[in-house]
Formats: sequence, C-alpha cells, structure tokens
Amino acid sequence: MLEKLKENSLLYDFYGALLPQKQREIFSLYYEDNYSLAEIAEHYGITRQGVHEAVKRSEKKLRAYEDKLGLKDKSKKTEHVLAHLSEEIDKLKNKFDNNKELVTQLNKMKDEIKKLSQ
Repeated sequence: MLEKLKENSLLYDFYGALLPQKQREIFSLYYEDNYSLAEIAEHYGITRQGVHEAVKRSEKKLRAYEDKLGLKDKSKKTEHVLAHLSEEIDKLKNKFDNNKELVTQLNKMKDEIKKLSQ
C-alpha cells in the first residue's frame, strides 16, 4: 500500500497538471491530504463511489502518461547518473588533492550537480 501511495504521488508530481481540475483536486485530497472517500464525497456533494471512480480514473491516466512519456523513469535514471558523477568527482578530488586549481573546478562541477539534483 505504501509503495502504491509513493508511486501515485510521484506520478502526480510529474503529470498532475494534465488532469482535469476536479480530478486533480480529488486526487490531491485523497493521496496528499489523506482525506477519506466519505470526506471528499461530502465536500463535492457526490457519492463515495463517485470519488472512488475519480481516483481510479486519475491513477489510470497518470500511469498512461508515464507509459507514453516516461518522465518518472527518466528522472530516476538521471538521479542515478548524477549520484555516480558526484562519486567520481570525489574520487578525483582525493586523487589530485595537491592540484588546487583542479580541485576548485571539481568543486564547481559538484555544486552544479547538486543544483540539478534538487
């Protein structure tokens, strides 16, 4: 269950803006604000079943967007590459610690990697 929550939240981060406004709101209340189906239903004046169906439609759309665009997977691969580059920079800094100019440049590169990782 926790893995599904994490997956849906990540997909929402990438593709939530592509959902219709009402679906986006319902999805956010359910997954991000932890509202129950009954609470959301009362807020929107619809049935719990209607809320459930809206959440399921949203999940299906978000997965379809990921299947077509792959942004979540690309982001995960990018994070892995950036972490690897950061490790390699640390190795170079240790190996060439007597070359202050090189270490300074490597530190700048690592700072840029950190910016990309945020």
